Amino acid sequence: MNDSTEGHTNPTSLPLPPDLPGQAIDLPKSELPDEGMSPRDASRLIGHDLALDGNALLNLATFVTTFMEPEADALMAMSFDKNMIDKDEYPQTAEIERRCIDIVTNLFHAPEPGVGTSAIGSSEAVMLCGMAMKWVWRAKREKAGKPTDRPNLVLGTNVQVVWEKFCRYWEVEPRYVPVTENRFTVTPEDVVAACDENTIGAVAILGTTYTGEFEPIREIHDALVASNEKTGRDVPLHVDAASGGFVAPFVHPDLEWDFTLPNVVSINVSGHKYGLVYPGIGWAAWRSRDRLPEDLVFHVSYLGGDMPTFTLNFSRPGNQIVGQYYNFARLGRSGYEAIMHALQTGARKIAAEIGDIGPFDVISDGTDIPVIAFRLKDSGSYTVYDVSARLRYHGWQVPAYPMPDNATDVHVLRIVARIGMTLDMADSLVDDLRTTVDYLERHGSIPEAHGKRHFAH
Repeated sequence: MNDSTEGHTNPTSLPLPPDLPGQAIDLPKSELPDEGMSPRDASRLIGHDLALDGNALLNLATFVTTFMEPEADALMAMSFDKNMIDKDEYPQTAEIERRCIDIVTNLFHAPEPGVGTSAIGSSEAVMLCGMAMKWVWRAKREKAGKPTDRPNLVLGTNVQVVWEKFCRYWEVEPRYVPVTENRFTVTPEDVVAACDENTIGAVAILGTTYTGEFEPIREIHDALVASNEKTGRDVPLHVDAASGGFVAPFVHPDLEWDFTLPNVVSINVSGHKYGLVYPGIGWAAWRSRDRLPEDLVFHVSYLGGDMPTFTLNFSRPGNQIVGQYYNFARLGRSGYEAIMHALQTGARKIAAEIGDIGPFDVISDGTDIPVIAFRLKDSGSYTVYDVSARLRYHGWQVPAYPMPDNATDVHVLRIVARIGMTLDMADSLVDDLRTTVDYLERHGSIPEAHGKRHFAH
């Protein structure tokens, strides 16, 4: 044995100067260790673990924001330790939340601005809006002396899974409206046909998870209004604007989808998608106070006044709310318009070039929201899962998945254009897609890809 290793704590590593970290320290895997480690070692080792994650900038699977300005980062860091539910202790964070709610409800043309709440993404916002619809329906049924034990909600098979969770957790029957292999949004006729006296509401999507397409919200609304007048029911419309709520007002200002339609009673939107905030913020908005039952609202006193709260989560930091307010103040309407138009331009450019490659059929080209969905024209020697797997060789994360019930034989790829994507990156993506197609045309299917399907639902 070489005597030079004597005295070193890790004889399997090379001798290191005293100020460099050795290799003997290991991170805990299943139990709390007896002894801790220095801040430097903990940071270094966990950082090495995190380096094994994919590159967030090249993750075209996610809708959530992966870039914010350094000034926003700094402001948000100031609020990590503030529990935003503590209105007495952090009155200015509460005031910033109130301002954001006013801005969002005014953006969506609420006749009574300010009726809303922040949430941890659209998932919580959906739960809150669904609860409000159920409570309003139940109160009307009780007043009329009718049973309340069989509520149902009408929604497309293309909804995000959180709606299925809502129905299961709050004991509401989901009435699914089908899509088809050639149409991936619902029709007004199918929505109306699924409604009855036990329907608490119907859901229309402004930017579906599967393809990014807008559903025909104005047409669904008008069909519901006509049905309500004919039957004497009061079936309201909720708009799931998780993906499109911060796009449509700036790219499609004349589109009728929000509270300008009188039977739209609530809207959810994700601040951490095209609201341009890091993950963890969503908004629920109601057209007026009568659509948010008072017995769902808790009242907290602060600064001698009353702060109503409606949330499933109690303790959470105020940093995402601060990040949202930073974007509202920093960008304004013109800033959001510029960003959304730029993303739309980039997405449509990518979609056009994908359509020119040859084997692909573009389903959605980024016109509604900056999302591209495309499929193979025929089932040749490789699949969309092979394309997805091969793109990972180039660093890109592009999900492949089947469409929902009634269209499960259709398998697509999806690209989400987000802030941080440059035109140079878009060109590189298309070039790598061409290279991928050339490879697969020569070599055929990738065996390992069949067990690694990437689902968006």
